[in-house]
Amino acid sequence: MENFPGFPNGIQGPELIENMRTQAGRFGSQYQLGHVSAADLSKRPFTLKVGKDSILTRTLIIASGASARWLGLPSEQALIGHGVSSCATCDGFFFSGKEIAVIGGGDSAMEEALFLTRFATKVTLIHRRDQFRASKIMLERAQKNEKIQFMLDTVIEDVYDVSQKEVTALKLRNLKTGKVWDFPTSAMFLGIGHIPNARIFEGQLDMDSEGYLVTTNSVFTRVPGVYACGDVQDRRYRQAITAAGSGCMAALEVEKFLDDEGQQP
Repeated sequence: MENFPGFPNGIQGPELIENMRTQAGRFGSQYQLGHVSAADLSKRPFTLKVGKDSILTRTLIIASGASARWLGLPSEQALIGHGVSSCATCDGFFFSGKEIAVIGGGDSAMEEALFLTRFATKVTLIHRRDQFRASKIMLERAQKNEKIQFMLDTVIEDVYDVSQKEVTALKLRNLKTGKVWDFPTSAMFLGIGHIPNARIFEGQLDMDSEGYLVTTNSVFTRVPGVYACGDVQDRRYRQAITAAGSGCMAALEVEKFLDDEGQQP
C-alpha cells in the first residue's frame, strides 16, 4: 500500500492490519478470527453466526468491504500486485510512461482508463462486447481522450508472464472472428466492478441495485444500533484511508448510542 498516510516507503496490507490489531489490543479490544455465515438483526441483542459459535451483540459495525471482480484466470491471480490490479488510484503511478490495458465496458472501466492517462503513454480499453454499458457522459470523456484506444469484441485468455513475475502481454481472442494474438502491455487493470460483502444482510438492511449497503449520515443503517463503513457502503472512493475514517465515525456513533442507553461501550 503506497497511499496510506504515515508510511513514506509504503507498507504491506497484512502488516498494516497486524499493526492496527496490536494497537487496538492495547486498549482492551478482543480479536476473533472466523467466517460470519449468518446474522439476525431483527431484535437486540443481534446474533452473528461465526463458525460453530453464536455471538450476541448490542451494536454492530459492518466493515466487511467489497471484493473486486476478477476474470478468474490462474495467471491473473498469480500476477496480482505484479502488474495486475483492480485499483488505478493505488497502482497507476507505478506504470508511468508505459502502455497499459484496462478491462471492462462500464463506468468503472472508463474512470480507471481516464485516471490512468495521467501516467501511461497509452491506455487500451478492452471490452468483450461491441457496445458499452457506461453512461453517455463517461463514454464521451474516454472517447475524447487521445491516450485511450478501444478494442471491442475481445476477451482475455491468459496473462503473461508468471515466470517473470510481471505483466508483459495479454493473450487475446476476438469473439467475432476467432482471431487469437498476443498483445504487449505492462499492466492490466480490472474495471469490471466490485462485489460488496454484504449478502448475509439481504432482506434486513437497505441495499442499492448492486448490493452496497445504504447508509444515512455516512454510517447509519435503517436498523438502530447497526452501522456500516468502508467499501461495503462506499461505491465511490474505495480507499483505505476513507474506509478508516468512516470506521472511526461508526465507532464514535456506537459509543454515543450506548451512552444514550445508559450502557457502557
